[in-house]
Formats: sequence, C-alpha cells, structure tokens
Amino acid sequence: MLKIKEFAADFGWPRIIIFFFLITLFIVAPFVGVSISMSLSDTLNRFGQNAILVLALVPMVQAGCGLNFGLPVGIIAGLLGATIAMQIGLTGWFGFFGAVAICLPIAALFGWLYGQLLNKVKGEEMTIAMYVGFSLVTFFSILWLLLPYSSPAMVWGYTGKGLRTTITLDNFWSRILNDFMAVRIGENFVFPTGMILFALFCAFLVYLFFRSKTGTAMTAVGSNPDFARAGGVSSDKMRTISVMLSTMLGAVGILVYQQSFGFIQMYQAPLFMAFPAVAALLIGGASVNKASMLNVIVGTFLFQGILTMTPSVINSVLQTDMSEVIRIVLSNGMILYALTRKTKVTK
Repeated sequence: MLKIKEFAADFGWPRIIIFFFLITLFIVAPFVGVSISMSLSDTLNRFGQNAILVLALVPMVQAGCGLNFGLPVGIIAGLLGATIAMQIGLTGWFGFFGAVAICLPIAALFGWLYGQLLNKVKGEEMTIAMYVGFSLVTFFSILWLLLPYSSPAMVWGYTGKGLRTTITLDNFWSRILNDFMAVRIGENFVFPTGMILFALFCAFLVYLFFRSKTGTAMTAVGSNPDFARAGGVSSDKMRTISVMLSTMLGAVGILVYQQSFGFIQMYQAPLFMAFPAVAALLIGGASVNKASMLNVIVGTFLFQGILTMTPSVINSVLQTDMSEVIRIVLSNGMILYALTRKTKVTK
C-alpha cells in the first residue's frame, strides 16, 4: 500500500486520473460505435506529429530559462526552411531533409538572438518569450507577402506574389515520414513507423546531449546557477545554447508536423502552437525547472490521446457532430490545468 502511495505521489494523481480516463474512453469506444483501431492510429499519428515540438521545450527548462512560450520563433525558422526548399524545387527525401538543412542555421541564428534577449531579462523569460513569439509571427505575416517567392505552387495565383495561407505538400514531401515502413493492419490501423522513429531518434539525441559535458553544465546552470558559476561555467553561454537548441528542435518539429498533415499553414497559424506543447510537457510530469524525455513521451501521448478520443466518444453518444467544439473546450481546459497547477520546484 505504501509503494502505491509513493508511486501516486511521484507520478502525480492528475496524470493517473488522465491515464485511466483515457483507458476508459478506449474501453467505452467500441460500445458506442467508435473504431478502436482508427482511434489508436490517430493517437499515434498525433503523437508523432507533436512529439518533437514538445521535446523542443526541454533544453530551456533544463537551463533554467523556463517554458519556451517563444516556440513560434523556431516554427518560423522551420517555415522558412520549408518554403525555400520548395522554391528551389526540392522534392521527396531531398526536399524534406533539404528543408531541415536549410532551417537549422536559420533557427540557430534566431535562437542566438532570442537567447541574447532572454539573458537580459532573467526572471521574466516566459513572459518575454511569449511577446517575442507573438511579435515574430506578426512580423513574418507581413514578410510572407513581401519576400520574393515565385513558385506557382506557393504564391497567390491572381497576383503571382505573396505566399498562400495554406500550401499543399502533395508534390513535395507530403507524409514522407508517415509512409516510410508504415505498418498497416486491417482497414483502419496504420502505424506511422518512420515518423515515430524520427521523433524517438531526436529524443535520443537530446538525451545523449544532456549526458555530454555541455549538457551537464547546462543542467547545472538550471539547477544551481551560483554553484555552476563557482565551477567556471558561464550561465549566459549555457542559457544561449539551450535557447538555440530549443529553437532548432522547434524548426525540425514543425517540418515533421507539416509533412504528416500534407500542407503548410502560414501567417497566424504558428501563433498559439506553444500552448499545447507546454501543456503536454507539464501533464507528462515536468515542472518549470526540470524536464525529461519520459515527461515528453508520456505527456504527448496523454494529451493527444485525450484530444483524439473524447470528441469521438461524445459525438457517438450524443449522435451529433460537436467534435470541434469539444476539442477546443477540452484542449483549452487541459492547457489551463497544466499552466495553473502547482509544481514542485527542484533545487
């Protein structure tokens, strides 16, 4: 009994309740006409789409910079990489990894500038990060109209200028990771092997990074800046590296997200993408100063599982299509819970 209480205390009652609620939805689903295989497939697909965006939050948390509400900075870098790759005509695997190669140096530059700013506002990082993310999205909403893109697949047909709000990837790299080694069982279940493996590979690289000398120093800065400084570690340098790494992961994450959906959404689309990622990480057990790969995996699966299953089950019970309303209410409710819950601060 004592071990069960210790486990509940460590794992957290809210996550246990969410987990059993998700299991209950899967149990109820077949009795109300919801396909288990299709729902599980959708959950795994959503997990792969969002895992790297959630992973992108970890470096800044570990370095003591808090939750990266400025995730749109990395997303904008990813959009730049994708649109440049499309403009020069890259397709297939060359297109996807070409977009990755293009976006990474852009994200590194954005991250460095972003990190310099956060070093000037220590203690207010999360608030300033939100303003930075919102401001950059708005600024690029103007630039998407002015940058010299000319590919007919991207620009408005009636003017020949300015990027469309939604750009299809059908002729470029749509679902290229999803379809790689995909496992199909029956008509409804598809396991997106390539996307899941890519997400886990990125998580493994981040895990290895935090076992390196630089990663250890970064964690030390986040845990105890004074002790790290006494050991000769530059707090500002480690914080900047964490912001750069977070921004680069955000850029790669949006490319994975895009290829799974099969299209790119521009302009205001990145504005609120940080909030579900933050909620997923916190629901997974992270705090504002400590996060792990397990928090990313558990949180992303729980968050996306609930978002997938709840609308389907409720729609079947009520015999009406309220999926979008339910998804908005549920998503915002989980985000509100995650952002307002008290977390244990680790010294």
